[in-house]
Amino acid sequence: MPPPLLFDLTGINLDQLVITKDQIRQDNPQRYEFEQLDGIIWHDFEKQLILGFRDIQSDEWWARGHIPGRPLFPGVLMIEAAAQLASFLGRRVLAGQRFIGFGGIDKVKFRESVVPPAKMYILAKGVEVRPRRIICDVQGLVNDRLVFGGQITGVPM
Repeated sequence: MPPPLLFDLTGINLDQLVITKDQIRQDNPQRYEFEQLDGIIWHDFEKQLILGFRDIQSDEWWARGHIPGRPLFPGVLMIEAAAQLASFLGRRVLAGQRFIGFGGIDKVKFRESVVPPAKMYILAKGVEVRPRRIICDVQGLVNDRLVFGGQITGVPM
């Protein structure tokens, strides 16, 4: 049985966009193929909670080789999308902290394959958000099913 969601999605309009990709770029330096967030749907910076999304398409750069004839969205890109969301959350909570890079990943479990086209919702909850280290629990959902979960540590660089 999957663990409970990090926060309740009831009452959140999943079609709403509160932070655009262009606005994410003001905080996150990733560009081109490595931009893994398409938008932010909801946030509560005071409670250190955020909900973003990634639209996954079958014509993306990774699809041709992972897996030929049956593209599967790579788990490393799921984690990268979650790390970018956690980094965004950390910068907003800490009011402009410098770039936050990967410090570690723990307790990651992949539960389902993600086949394009798909919309993956990414949840992040700050566990420890401090100037020297950021730890977030993260989860990914596709079609109301938990596809991955884990914990990401970020460090200012």
